[in-house]
Amino acid sequence: MKRFLMAAALACAPLVAMSQQSAVSFIEPRDGATVRSPFAVKLDIIGKEVTKAGADVPNAGHYVLIVDEGPVPEGQPVPADATHIHWKNGQAEDKVRLPAGTYRLTAQFANGERESYGVSLSRTITVTVK
Repeated sequence: MKRFLMAAALACAPLVAMSQQSAVSFIEPRDGATVRSPFAVKLDIIGKEVTKAGADVPNAGHYVLIVDEGPVPEGQPVPADATHIHWKNGQAEDKVRLPAGTYRLTAQFANGERESYGVSLSRTITVTVK
């Protein structure tokens, strides 16, 4: 019985390790969606805590919605401009207004100092705004 329990524990170890990896995802909209402006963007993260920008909390940060640009390299400051929209109040959803067209939206996670957690904590989708 002890051997069986040990074998089961060892078999499950990779699953536990995988479940502890951090990941960012879009809840809404879905990749390839057609939306009307303004539209809701809802994000989720596993393995990190969402806090306000500027908060010096380990293993935490805030979302940045990047329009038509890719993720920011790890450790680099994420600009704050019209295409890098910091959700600085710790929110996980917001309404986005964009003119008609097709866009790449990148959800990027950044620490309290507004430094990127890198490509591993980003996700890019494409949406069409009508």
